[in-house]
Amino acid sequence: MMATVPKSFHALEIRVRGRVQGVGLRPTIWRMARELGLSGEVLNDREGVLLRVGGERPRLAAFLSGLERGLPPLARVDAIETRDYGGVLADGFRIAESARGEAKTQVAPDAVICAACAAELRNRDDRHHRYPFTSCTHCGPRLSIVTAIPYDRANTTMAPFALCSACGAEYGDPADRRFHAEAIACPRCGPTATLIALDGAARPCEGAADAVTLAAKLISRGAIIAVKGIGGYHLACDARNAEVVCRLRRLKRREQKPFALMTRDLEIIRRYCAVDDEEERQLTSVQAPIVLLDADGPQRLPEAVAPGLNTLGFMLPTTPLHVLLLQDMDGPLVMTSGNISEEPPITADDEARERLAGIAAFALTHDRQIANRVDDSVVRIMDGKPRVLRRGRGFAPSPMALPAGFRQAPELLAMGGELKATFCLLKDGQAIVSQHQGDLENAATFDDYRKNLALYRQIFCHEPEAYVVDQHPEYLSSKLGLAEASRHGLPVVDVQHHHAHVAACLAENGYPLAAPVVLGIVLDGLGFGQDGTIWGGEFLLADYVDFRRLARFKPAAMPGGAQAVREPWRNLYAHLVEAIGWDTLAKRFPGLDLYSYLCDKPRALLDAMISKQMNAPQASSCGRLFDAVAAALGVCRERQAHEGEAPMRLEALADRSPGGDEAAAYPFAVSCLSGGVMEIDSAPMWNALLADLARGHPASAMAMRFHRGLSGAIVETARLLARRDTDAPLFEAIALSGGCLQNRILFESVAAQLRAAAFVVLTHAEVPANDAGLSLGQAAVGAARLLRSRNNERTQSCVSAFQAASSG
Repeated sequence: MMATVPKSFHALEIRVRGRVQGVGLRPTIWRMARELGLSGEVLNDREGVLLRVGGERPRLAAFLSGLERGLPPLARVDAIETRDYGGVLADGFRIAESARGEAKTQVAPDAVICAACAAELRNRDDRHHRYPFTSCTHCGPRLSIVTAIPYDRANTTMAPFALCSACGAEYGDPADRRFHAEAIACPRCGPTATLIALDGAARPCEGAADAVTLAAKLISRGAIIAVKGIGGYHLACDARNAEVVCRLRRLKRREQKPFALMTRDLEIIRRYCAVDDEEERQLTSVQAPIVLLDADGPQRLPEAVAPGLNTLGFMLPTTPLHVLLLQDMDGPLVMTSGNISEEPPITADDEARERLAGIAAFALTHDRQIANRVDDSVVRIMDGKPRVLRRGRGFAPSPMALPAGFRQAPELLAMGGELKATFCLLKDGQAIVSQHQGDLENAATFDDYRKNLALYRQIFCHEPEAYVVDQHPEYLSSKLGLAEASRHGLPVVDVQHHHAHVAACLAENGYPLAAPVVLGIVLDGLGFGQDGTIWGGEFLLADYVDFRRLARFKPAAMPGGAQAVREPWRNLYAHLVEAIGWDTLAKRFPGLDLYSYLCDKPRALLDAMISKQMNAPQASSCGRLFDAVAAALGVCRERQAHEGEAPMRLEALADRSPGGDEAAAYPFAVSCLSGGVMEIDSAPMWNALLADLARGHPASAMAMRFHRGLSGAIVETARLLARRDTDAPLFEAIALSGGCLQNRILFESVAAQLRAAAFVVLTHAEVPANDAGLSLGQAAVGAARLLRSRNNERTQSCVSAFQAASSG
């Protein structure tokens, strides 16, 4: 709350907290104060932005009102605190030098090129004309170039570029939009773009008149070019050229994952995809993420761009270099991460020359160092709202305020999971979730994860009082957290995987610490359960501190363990044996293709593994059920190139269903086990699906029947749990989380039916529902448990003191 402005002329000290440095807030304040005739000063320090301002009450009131409403595009104010100031104010209003101290301010995410810089790029009379690295306080690199706090040029990779007189004048003029824009540059003093040959067969093109133009010409002729962006290298080629797209897949070793696309404007995107108002807002936002769009435009791109899918991931140019590269291209480019599949995208120039030479003939590069790798963010509009599927450029490292009750939480470091890893720092009642790190099974990714951990701790001056880890004993993130905690003599909080999913959803939605329990429905691939089995289809009665498992999907074996994730036919066999038995399948459906297919597999070996429980863990996984159904319908039956490929393609297949009677729901059984836990049994679904296969029903209709049946069973289970053994509802709010709920058909159906049943439905938006959200949930659970422990200690101390006084 803001303090009341004094009735007479007075001076105030105003503290502005949040993402307020390097975003143009000080010159905005300077202009406002001068226009209102106020005196004083504004400066950056380690707390954020500090103002000392004096004037008459009406002018101060107008100033404070404008401070809340007139923020620059990249600023985010979390708090404005005012108090009386009794010091002396100079005449006029000035921008003072930055102060030093402990960092509590925020680093802004990298931002897409703004309209003003884009206009200068096209203006032949402007000195920034066709300059690939123009930027201002409203756009350009931030996290990707920062090396320390405060965010000043000396603490970025722009430090080696001394400002020319013209840039220096803009940098020092509060009336200019480039005032203290730390990445400011022009052709005279800034970074330089060059085109170099990577294969050694041609002479380097350094010093070319226009390296960007030459790169564009090479792409149009069928070349693959490595392009150095803000947060890492991309690999670019003509997306309309099927031969070169297939060549890129082969050389990059990316068999099936869809490629991201970039094009110059919305008009070209609409040739290939429908774009609604919200999708357009996301594409043109300051975050400028990749947006997943329905590929139902009048034109088609080669199947190799997104094999088996009916969506395309498009983004608009994010930097001046991209604008120049695409300005004369009348079609989209593949703009995929610059790496060999499963490795982190490359950021260093020497590594690009070494690692990308076998893929790209040339590299469009520059001499501004990338300090921190930041991947492109991915967003999809689901249930009428943008949902972040991958958190990177444009979003990280924006902190999130934790809900009521967490203000006094200690500083924590939550280590996240193993796949789609992120980490989370908790400080001052805020959660700072890192950008997407990737899969830690890859050694280079794990190295990058550790590097970024050290960087975040440095730039946020973070000193953890405890570490928080997943309960899985083999996660590399958990092992690292345990080792670091042991080294520093700090406590460790371990959090069950699916409880962390629920807590992440609660924290993102501002659900208070002291609020009632919720039902968490978590549908994902794999998570270590408290009973030693694999969980993945869970209904948990939970708050931040603890949880109780109320229901699950009926477990089935995963013969081969991790191999069953890569080969969906294994899950298909296990589910069929569990649901109806092999003898029944052979008797009732001997003519099915899938029966003949499975007959040729080593069934005796699989049966022995399942019966002896050798490398065949039981799993209540929703993700593995999706794999099995996909395999039954002939989708990725033998192998999936990446986890999630089979479910993604099954969703795409269902999307092609004509609807109506053809899309009726398959039945599932919901029952209560002897221990009181309810169970969703897929056996009825398998009987109906096999019967439809025997009748020759379209695969798209069967895929939709599965989605609708599954969503109906989930909602029915929630309804039964809410009213079980009680007159009043056991819970009123339901939190939806887990990677399977990034399936648009399933998510929208479940959310709509739950709302229709009068539940409050909490969902993810800013933090992914998949394992990238685990670190936020871990931090929330860890903080809640430590706060409870401290409160218990204080209570016990008071009781002991009272008892001692009474006995005395």
